[in-house]
Amino acid sequence: MTIRATQFAALVITALALVPSAAHLAALSNKIGLPQAEYFTVQGIYRGWAILGLLWPAAIVLNGVLAYLARAQHGPFWLAIGAASCFILMLAIFLLWTLPANQATGNWTSVPDNWDTLRRQWEYSHAANAGIAFIALCLTALSVLSWRPNQP
Repeated sequence: MTIRATQFAALVITALALVPSAAHLAALSNKIGLPQAEYFTVQGIYRGWAILGLLWPAAIVLNGVLAYLARAQHGPFWLAIGAASCFILMLAIFLLWTLPANQATGNWTSVPDNWDTLRRQWEYSHAANAGIAFIALCLTALSVLSWRPNQP
């Protein structure tokens, strides 16, 4: 029963982690061309979203535990490892591109001279992470679906 509970938790957390990333991607085309004042106003809607970042480490841990529990089955094991790796990649993208843009703009409350470059960096790093989160969800789902009880 432990593996089924872990599969469920990994799937739910991975799906929940996709939601904010997909929301950023959905808004990109409407935001990317906004003038500076409007863009900074719109960015205010994300205040408080940092708590959602906890979903990524949770997804790494749960997919890692899922891989451990499914280690006897080659396919489910590697699919769960792939999902956990996606979230590690997402954290790297966040640390390299998203976080520096947030820091340079005081979380979009101050306007540096290169704000437009930072906007593109912020928007496209979120778009990349949305795609990676979707891949992670697919990998987790495939791991769950391909696991067979009582098989080595």
